[in-house]
Amino acid sequence: MNGLLNTLDISTLLIMSLCTMAGIVVGTLPGLSATMGVALLVPLTFGMEAATGLLALGALYTGAMFGGANSAILINTPGTPAAVATTFDGYPLTKKGQADRALITALLASVVGGIVGTIFLIFLSTPLANFALGFGPPENFWLAIFGLTIIGSLAGKSIIKGLIGGTFGLMLALIGMDPVSGYPRFTFGFYNLIEGINLLPAMIGFFSIPQVISMMERKDKYIAKYEERKGIYKKTISETLKRRMVLLRSSIIGTFVGMLPGAGGNVAGFVAYNETKRFSKNPKEFGKGNIDGVITSESANNATVSSSLIPLLTLGIPGSPVAAVLLGGLLIHGLQPGAKLFTESSGIAYTFVVGLLVANILLLLVGLIGTRFFAKAIAIPIHYLAPVIAVLAVIGSYSIRNSMLDVFVMLGCGLLGYFALKADITPGPIVLGLVLGVIAENGFVLSAVISETGPSMFTLFFTRPISLVLIILTVLSILGPLLLNLRRKKKDNPIDIDSTPHQKAGGE
Repeated sequence: MNGLLNTLDISTLLIMSLCTMAGIVVGTLPGLSATMGVALLVPLTFGMEAATGLLALGALYTGAMFGGANSAILINTPGTPAAVATTFDGYPLTKKGQADRALITALLASVVGGIVGTIFLIFLSTPLANFALGFGPPENFWLAIFGLTIIGSLAGKSIIKGLIGGTFGLMLALIGMDPVSGYPRFTFGFYNLIEGINLLPAMIGFFSIPQVISMMERKDKYIAKYEERKGIYKKTISETLKRRMVLLRSSIIGTFVGMLPGAGGNVAGFVAYNETKRFSKNPKEFGKGNIDGVITSESANNATVSSSLIPLLTLGIPGSPVAAVLLGGLLIHGLQPGAKLFTESSGIAYTFVVGLLVANILLLLVGLIGTRFFAKAIAIPIHYLAPVIAVLAVIGSYSIRNSMLDVFVMLGCGLLGYFALKADITPGPIVLGLVLGVIAENGFVLSAVISETGPSMFTLFFTRPISLVLIILTVLSILGPLLLNLRRKKKDNPIDIDSTPHQKAGGE
């Protein structure tokens, strides 16, 4: 209660509101990730009280995670890696003239996911942190393999083409230094590629450049027709809240995935999207503008905001890049993460944790005001919008590491993504392969190193409890769609014994 009262201070609420708005802007602009926004804000919190500074960082993090959905829905370019899955159904809704519906739904799902994740942080942080500690290299490997089974859900019309895209993403993940020998692989003489392909410029390229080129090819004046509709807010809020199971399931998935080191909002979004599609009565509608796709992606990736802080606050282990930056913010203000944080500095710790709930409420208020203005972005003529997107893509890619190589990577991935779309290979499986390829390789290589002086590879991969659960989930994820398809075919083509031609008695 003291933490809640500290958060509701007028000056604190004003700072959090400003940081939430700044976070939405940072998340919306491609290339300006939540990690970058929080890192830039840390020096500005030096002069603040510890609790106020942490609340400012948490509010910006919350706003940035939602902000990625704006560009994902409106121009098919995710502002943050966590919003990749939002493009699958968000942009098709925009093309149908339902941009406002998609944006409002994304906002509501983000708030629900953030609140669910924060509730888990408040009440179950210690047992969840101990569970996260059980994830070692073998578990990370199987988590990545389980994630790769999602390719079938992202493949579109052809699973084969989806697998081709996923394989291409895995090949991109191999670029860089070999984890064992340290020898450069597939760098083609470019020394800077020794660090591998950076996800952000690759993601910007695969999504934004094909979009810019296709805009230039089209004869339409606007991306889509948009007219503000009366009662859309009330109708969309009611529609979203009726999908309680989708919201709750996706938020819980995001909470558990978010607390695992190395996973994050992008993996959470993919996993939740796949599960929602699997449980849906109309899975074929996903990728064509199904509102459940927007709900599941946004609720899952925003649940990771709080859950990624569970291992940080309880064990001192950051669960995401943003959590690593927040670790620096804690240390700067003289706070040591771990068990003592909630005893020696309990006032600050609980103010920060409860403040995340308030940040989500502020996000709802700010988002509802801003949504009608965001939706009007598609009313900008294409011949103005396309150059703006291209410029933002270049600036965003360069600003990540101040490297022109990232710009060339973005342009190269963009051209490859454009030709891939011409062959009906969507960018989703490619980006998924790139994200999970790094996790899978690191998990496998580290497990191999451990096996040299400890348990065998078989023991590491096939006898650990969490690994066994992930293996079962992987098998079910592969066989599940096949069994469901067979079941649907039997229902669509029942065998009518009475209608089977047979010979009448008496030889007639």
